[in-house]
Amino acid sequence: MTTGSKARGAGGRAARDRRDGARPDLTRAEPSSAPSAPRSADRRARLRRDWPLLVMAAPMVVLVTAFWWVPTLGNVIALQDYNPYSGGILGSPIIGFTNFAQLLGDPQFGHAVVNTLGITAFQLVFYFPVPIALALLLNSIMSPRLRAFVQGVVYLPHFFSWVLVVAIFQQMLGGAGLLAQILREHGHEGVDIMTHSETFILLVTSQTVWKDAGWGSIVFLAALSTIDPHLYEAAAVDGAGRWRRMWHVTLPGLRPVIVLLLILRLGDALNVGFEQFMLQRSAVGSAVSEVFDTFAYYSGLRTGDFGYGAAAGLFKGLVGLILILVANRVAHSLGERGVYSK
Repeated sequence: MTTGSKARGAGGRAARDRRDGARPDLTRAEPSSAPSAPRSADRRARLRRDWPLLVMAAPMVVLVTAFWWVPTLGNVIALQDYNPYSGGILGSPIIGFTNFAQLLGDPQFGHAVVNTLGITAFQLVFYFPVPIALALLLNSIMSPRLRAFVQGVVYLPHFFSWVLVVAIFQQMLGGAGLLAQILREHGHEGVDIMTHSETFILLVTSQTVWKDAGWGSIVFLAALSTIDPHLYEAAAVDGAGRWRRMWHVTLPGLRPVIVLLLILRLGDALNVGFEQFMLQRSAVGSAVSEVFDTFAYYSGLRTGDFGYGAAAGLFKGLVGLILILVANRVAHSLGERGVYSK
Protein backbone atom coordinates (compact mmCIF):
# COMPACT_ATOMS: atom_id res chain seq x y z
CA MET A 1 0.00 0.00 0.00
CA THR A 2 1.32 3.38 -0.94
CA THR A 3 1.88 6.25 1.44
CA GLY A 4 -1.02 8.23 -0.03
CA SER A 5 -3.45 5.35 0.49
CA LYS A 6 -2.30 4.99 4.10
CA ALA A 7 -2.91 8.66 4.74
CA ARG A 8 -6.32 8.47 3.12
CA GLY A 9 -7.15 5.43 5.25
CA ALA A 10 -6.07 7.18 8.46
CA GLY A 11 -8.07 10.26 7.50
CA GLY A 12 -11.12 8.11 6.80
CA ARG A 13 -10.86 6.44 10.21
CA ALA A 14 -10.56 9.85 11.91
CA ALA A 15 -13.62 11.09 10.03
CA ARG A 16 -15.61 8.00 11.09
CA ASP A 17 -14.53 8.51 14.69
CA ARG A 18 -15.77 12.11 14.60
CA ARG A 19 -19.08 11.03 13.07
CA ASP A 20 -19.52 8.28 15.68
CA GLY A 21 -18.85 10.77 18.52
CA ALA A 22 -15.67 9.05 19.63
CA ARG A 23 -13.63 11.02 22.11
CA PRO A 24 -9.92 11.53 21.69
CA ASP A 25 -7.60 9.53 23.89
CA LEU A 26 -6.43 11.82 26.66
CA THR A 27 -4.55 9.22 28.66
CA ARG A 28 -1.30 9.98 26.93
CA ALA A 29 -1.67 13.77 26.90
CA GLU A 30 1.55 15.44 27.87
CA PRO A 31 1.53 17.52 31.05
CA SER A 32 1.20 21.28 30.72
CA SER A 33 4.52 23.01 30.57
CA ALA A 34 3.18 26.29 32.07
CA PRO A 35 4.66 26.56 35.58
CA SER A 36 2.40 27.63 38.44
CA ALA A 37 3.35 30.88 40.13
CA PRO A 38 4.99 30.31 43.52
CA ARG A 39 3.20 31.63 46.55
CA SER A 40 6.19 33.70 47.56
CA ALA A 41 6.17 35.49 44.23
CA ASP A 42 2.43 36.13 44.62
CA ARG A 43 2.99 37.60 48.08
CA ARG A 44 5.74 39.85 46.79
CA ALA A 45 3.46 41.03 43.98
CA ARG A 46 0.67 41.87 46.43
CA LEU A 47 3.17 43.62 48.69
CA ARG A 48 4.40 45.80 45.83
CA ARG A 49 0.81 46.59 44.92
CA ASP A 50 -0.58 47.29 48.41
CA TRP A 51 2.38 48.82 50.24
CA PRO A 52 0.79 52.33 50.38
CA LEU A 53 -2.22 50.87 52.21
CA LEU A 54 0.03 49.01 54.63
CA VAL A 55 1.98 52.19 55.37
CA MET A 56 -1.26 54.08 56.08
CA ALA A 57 -2.50 51.31 58.39
CA ALA A 58 0.81 50.95 60.26
CA PRO A 59 0.30 53.88 62.73
CA MET A 60 -3.10 52.57 63.77
CA VAL A 61 -1.74 49.05 64.20
CA VAL A 62 1.04 50.40 66.44
CA LEU A 63 -1.47 52.50 68.39
CA VAL A 64 -3.88 49.60 68.97
CA THR A 65 -1.05 47.24 69.90
CA ALA A 66 0.55 49.67 72.35
CA PHE A 67 -2.60 50.95 74.07
CA TRP A 68 -5.04 48.03 73.69
CA TRP A 69 -3.41 44.63 73.24
CA VAL A 70 -0.29 45.03 75.38
CA PRO A 71 -2.20 46.48 78.41
CA THR A 72 -4.65 43.57 78.11
CA LEU A 73 -1.87 41.31 79.42
CA GLY A 74 -2.08 43.21 82.71
CA ASN A 75 -5.46 41.61 83.46
CA VAL A 76 -3.49 38.86 85.16
CA ILE A 77 -3.46 41.02 88.30
CA ALA A 78 -7.15 40.18 88.73
CA LEU A 79 -5.92 36.76 89.89
CA GLN A 80 -3.24 38.18 92.19
CA ASP A 81 -2.91 40.02 95.46
CA TYR A 82 -1.23 42.72 93.45
CA ASN A 83 1.12 45.21 95.05
CA PRO A 84 2.95 47.52 92.64
CA TYR A 85 5.50 48.51 95.30
CA SER A 86 6.70 45.03 96.28
CA GLY A 87 7.26 42.64 93.43
CA GLY A 88 4.78 43.94 90.88
CA ILE A 89 3.17 41.44 88.54
CA LEU A 90 5.99 38.93 88.74
CA GLY A 91 6.34 39.06 92.53
CA SER A 92 2.69 39.32 93.65
CA PRO A 93 1.13 36.07 94.94
CA ILE A 94 -1.59 34.27 92.99
CA ILE A 95 -4.91 34.16 94.87
CA GLY A 96 -7.10 32.67 92.11
CA PHE A 97 -10.68 33.86 91.90
CA THR A 98 -10.78 35.50 95.33
CA ASN A 99 -11.22 38.96 93.83
CA PHE A 100 -14.12 37.76 91.69
CA ALA A 101 -15.83 36.10 94.66
CA GLN A 102 -15.48 39.32 96.65
CA LEU A 103 -16.77 41.28 93.66
CA LEU A 104 -19.93 39.20 93.25
CA GLY A 105 -20.64 39.47 96.96
CA ASP A 106 -20.27 43.27 97.06
CA PRO A 107 -23.72 44.97 97.19
CA GLN A 108 -22.27 48.18 95.72
CA PHE A 109 -21.11 46.23 92.68
CA GLY A 110 -24.59 44.79 92.20
CA HIS A 111 -26.05 48.28 92.49
CA ALA A 112 -23.60 49.56 89.87
CA VAL A 113 -24.52 46.75 87.47
CA VAL A 114 -28.25 47.44 87.90
CA ASN A 115 -27.73 51.15 87.24
CA THR A 116 -25.57 50.44 84.20
CA LEU A 117 -28.02 47.99 82.62
CA GLY A 118 -30.96 50.28 83.38
CA ILE A 119 -29.32 53.31 81.77
CA THR A 120 -28.19 51.22 78.80
CA ALA A 121 -31.67 49.80 78.23
CA PHE A 122 -33.18 53.29 78.45
CA GLN A 123 -30.68 54.70 75.97
CA LEU A 124 -31.18 51.72 73.66
CA VAL A 125 -34.85 52.64 73.34
CA PHE A 126 -34.66 56.43 73.34
CA TYR A 127 -31.20 57.13 71.88
CA PHE A 128 -30.46 54.39 69.34
CA PRO A 129 -33.33 55.33 66.94
CA VAL A 130 -32.37 59.03 66.96
CA PRO A 131 -29.39 58.76 64.53
CA ILE A 132 -31.58 56.72 62.16
CA ALA A 133 -34.31 59.37 62.17
CA LEU A 134 -31.73 62.13 61.79
CA ALA A 135 -30.14 60.36 58.82
CA LEU A 136 -33.56 60.02 57.15
CA LEU A 137 -34.22 63.71 57.76
CA LEU A 138 -30.86 64.81 56.36
CA ASN A 139 -31.29 62.54 53.35
CA SER A 140 -34.64 64.20 52.57
CA ILE A 141 -33.09 67.70 52.34
CA MET A 142 -32.78 68.49 48.66
CA SER A 143 -30.60 71.61 48.86
CA PRO A 144 -26.90 70.59 49.04
CA ARG A 145 -25.92 73.80 50.85
CA LEU A 146 -28.61 73.44 53.48
CA ARG A 147 -27.74 69.77 53.99
CA ALA A 148 -24.04 70.58 54.43
CA PHE A 149 -24.88 73.32 56.95
CA VAL A 150 -27.17 71.07 59.00
CA GLN A 151 -24.64 68.24 58.95
CA GLY A 152 -21.90 70.56 60.19
CA VAL A 153 -24.11 71.78 63.04
CA VAL A 154 -25.16 68.31 64.24
CA TYR A 155 -21.66 66.82 63.86
CA LEU A 156 -19.90 69.54 65.86
CA PRO A 157 -20.92 68.46 69.43
CA HIS A 158 -19.21 65.11 68.93
CA PHE A 159 -15.84 66.87 69.13
CA PHE A 160 -16.66 68.54 72.46
CA SER A 161 -15.25 67.00 75.61
CA TRP A 162 -17.65 65.81 78.29
CA VAL A 163 -16.40 68.62 80.53
CA LEU A 164 -17.66 71.17 78.00
CA VAL A 165 -20.93 69.28 77.42
CA VAL A 166 -21.74 69.13 81.14
CA ALA A 167 -20.81 72.81 81.50
CA ILE A 168 -23.18 73.77 78.68
CA PHE A 169 -26.04 71.81 80.25
CA GLN A 170 -25.23 73.40 83.61
CA GLN A 171 -25.56 76.85 82.05
CA MET A 172 -28.89 75.86 80.50
CA LEU A 173 -30.54 73.64 83.14
CA GLY A 174 -28.69 74.42 86.39
CA GLY A 175 -29.99 76.37 89.35
CA ALA A 176 -28.54 79.61 87.94
CA GLY A 177 -29.03 78.58 84.33
CA LEU A 178 -31.10 80.05 81.55
CA LEU A 179 -34.21 77.97 82.21
CA ALA A 180 -34.29 78.86 85.92
CA GLN A 181 -33.84 82.56 85.13
CA ILE A 182 -36.70 82.55 82.63
CA LEU A 183 -38.99 80.85 85.16
CA ARG A 184 -38.11 83.38 87.87
CA GLU A 185 -38.71 86.30 85.52
CA HIS A 186 -42.25 85.01 84.93
CA GLY A 187 -43.01 84.58 88.61
CA HIS A 188 -42.29 80.87 88.95
CA GLU A 189 -39.85 79.06 91.18
CA GLY A 190 -36.52 78.22 89.60
CA VAL A 191 -35.58 74.61 88.94
CA ASP A 192 -32.21 72.87 89.07
CA ILE A 193 -32.47 69.81 86.83
CA MET A 194 -28.75 69.08 87.16
CA THR A 195 -29.19 68.02 90.81
CA HIS A 196 -32.44 66.02 90.52
CA SER A 197 -31.66 62.34 91.01
CA GLU A 198 -35.15 61.35 89.78
CA THR A 199 -34.51 62.77 86.31
CA PHE A 200 -30.81 61.87 86.09
CA ILE A 201 -31.40 59.12 83.53
CA LEU A 202 -33.24 61.61 81.30
CA LEU A 203 -30.42 64.12 81.74
CA VAL A 204 -27.59 61.78 80.73
CA THR A 205 -29.60 60.44 77.80
CA SER A 206 -30.31 63.94 76.50
CA GLN A 207 -26.62 64.79 76.84
CA THR A 208 -25.68 61.68 74.85
CA VAL A 209 -28.23 62.47 72.15
CA TRP A 210 -27.03 66.06 71.80
CA LYS A 211 -23.38 65.05 71.67
CA ASP A 212 -23.34 61.91 69.50
CA ALA A 213 -26.58 61.62 67.52
CA GLY A 214 -25.24 63.63 64.59
CA TRP A 215 -22.00 61.69 64.44
CA GLY A 216 -23.87 58.39 64.67
CA SER A 217 -26.00 59.29 61.66
CA ILE A 218 -22.95 59.20 59.36
CA VAL A 219 -23.07 55.42 59.06
CA PHE A 220 -26.77 55.44 58.22
CA LEU A 221 -26.27 58.20 55.64
CA ALA A 222 -23.62 56.05 53.98
CA ALA A 223 -26.02 53.10 53.99
CA LEU A 224 -28.77 55.25 52.46
CA SER A 225 -26.47 56.18 49.58
CA THR A 226 -26.15 52.48 48.62
CA ILE A 227 -29.91 51.95 48.10
CA ASP A 228 -30.79 51.67 44.41
CA PRO A 229 -32.78 54.79 43.32
CA HIS A 230 -34.71 52.62 40.86
CA LEU A 231 -36.42 50.97 43.82
CA TYR A 232 -37.91 54.32 44.82
CA GLU A 233 -38.98 54.99 41.24
CA ALA A 234 -40.64 51.58 40.97
CA ALA A 235 -42.43 52.08 44.28
CA ALA A 236 -43.64 55.53 43.17
CA VAL A 237 -44.95 54.08 39.90
CA ASP A 238 -46.87 51.48 41.91
CA GLY A 239 -48.55 54.30 43.84
CA ALA A 240 -46.47 54.19 47.06
CA GLY A 241 -46.32 57.50 48.90
CA ARG A 242 -43.40 58.87 50.89
CA TRP A 243 -44.15 56.89 54.03
CA ARG A 244 -44.72 53.68 52.06
CA ARG A 245 -41.41 54.12 50.26
CA MET A 246 -39.63 54.68 53.55
CA TRP A 247 -41.23 51.61 55.13
CA HIS A 248 -40.80 49.20 52.20
CA VAL A 249 -37.58 50.49 50.59
CA THR A 250 -35.53 52.64 52.96
CA LEU A 251 -35.83 50.69 56.19
CA PRO A 252 -35.19 47.27 54.56
CA GLY A 253 -32.09 48.79 52.96
CA LEU A 254 -30.92 50.00 56.37
CA ARG A 255 -31.76 46.77 58.17
CA PRO A 256 -28.29 45.09 57.93
CA VAL A 257 -26.56 48.23 59.24
CA ILE A 258 -29.14 48.65 62.03
CA VAL A 259 -28.66 45.04 63.16
CA LEU A 260 -24.86 45.34 63.07
CA LEU A 261 -24.78 48.56 65.11
CA LEU A 262 -27.36 47.17 67.54
CA ILE A 263 -25.11 44.16 68.19
CA LEU A 264 -22.12 46.42 68.77
CA ARG A 265 -24.21 48.60 71.06
CA LEU A 266 -25.22 45.58 73.14
CA GLY A 267 -21.59 44.50 73.33
CA ASP A 268 -20.78 47.95 74.67
CA ALA A 269 -23.72 47.88 77.06
CA LEU A 270 -21.68 48.11 80.25
CA ASN A 271 -19.58 50.99 78.94
CA VAL A 272 -21.97 53.90 79.38
CA GLY A 273 -19.20 56.46 79.88
CA PHE A 274 -16.81 57.28 82.68
CA GLU A 275 -16.23 61.02 82.33
CA GLN A 276 -19.91 61.90 81.95
CA PHE A 277 -20.93 60.16 85.19
CA MET A 278 -17.87 61.08 87.20
CA LEU A 279 -18.39 64.79 86.49
CA GLN A 280 -22.00 64.64 87.77
CA ARG A 281 -21.59 62.12 90.58
CA SER A 282 -21.27 64.71 93.35
CA ALA A 283 -24.36 66.63 92.18
CA VAL A 284 -26.84 63.73 92.16
CA GLY A 285 -25.14 61.20 94.45
CA SER A 286 -23.74 57.74 93.84
CA ALA A 287 -27.12 56.04 94.26
CA VAL A 288 -28.18 56.92 90.71
CA SER A 289 -24.83 57.73 89.08
CA GLU A 290 -22.75 54.72 90.13
CA VAL A 291 -22.01 52.72 86.98
CA PHE A 292 -19.49 50.03 86.17
CA ASP A 293 -16.62 52.35 85.28
CA THR A 294 -17.02 54.63 88.28
CA PHE A 295 -17.22 51.59 90.57
CA ALA A 296 -13.96 50.20 89.19
CA TYR A 297 -12.31 53.60 89.67
CA TYR A 298 -13.49 54.34 93.22
CA SER A 299 -13.33 50.77 94.55
CA GLY A 300 -10.12 49.78 92.83
CA LEU A 301 -7.86 52.66 91.83
CA ARG A 302 -8.79 55.17 94.54
CA THR A 303 -8.34 52.60 97.33
CA GLY A 304 -5.17 51.07 95.88
CA ASP A 305 -6.79 47.63 95.46
CA PHE A 306 -5.69 47.25 91.86
CA GLY A 307 -6.46 43.53 91.65
CA TYR A 308 -10.06 44.17 92.72
CA GLY A 309 -10.47 46.93 90.13
CA ALA A 310 -8.95 44.72 87.43
CA ALA A 311 -11.40 41.95 88.33
CA ALA A 312 -14.28 44.41 87.89
CA GLY A 313 -12.94 45.51 84.50
CA LEU A 314 -12.38 41.93 83.35
CA PHE A 315 -15.88 40.94 84.45
CA LYS A 316 -17.25 43.83 82.43
CA GLY A 317 -15.39 42.65 79.32
CA LEU A 318 -16.63 39.08 79.70
CA VAL A 319 -20.25 40.21 80.03
CA GLY A 320 -19.84 42.39 76.94
CA LEU A 321 -18.46 39.42 74.99
CA ILE A 322 -21.41 37.26 76.04
CA LEU A 323 -23.87 39.95 74.93
CA ILE A 324 -22.18 40.18 71.52
CA LEU A 325 -22.33 36.40 71.02
CA VAL A 326 -26.01 36.22 72.04
CA ALA A 327 -26.99 39.22 69.88
CA ASN A 328 -25.07 37.82 66.92
CA ARG A 329 -26.87 34.48 67.27
CA VAL A 330 -30.21 36.31 67.29
CA ALA A 331 -29.15 38.20 64.14
CA HIS A 332 -28.39 34.90 62.41
CA SER A 333 -31.81 33.58 63.36
CA LEU A 334 -33.35 36.68 61.72
CA GLY A 335 -31.43 36.07 58.50
CA GLU A 336 -28.76 38.74 58.98
CA ARG A 337 -24.98 38.28 58.91
CA GLY A 338 -24.30 40.12 62.14
CA VAL A 339 -20.73 40.86 63.21
CA TYR A 340 -19.40 37.58 61.82
CA SER A 341 -20.84 34.73 59.77
CA LYS A 342 -21.56 31.26 61.07
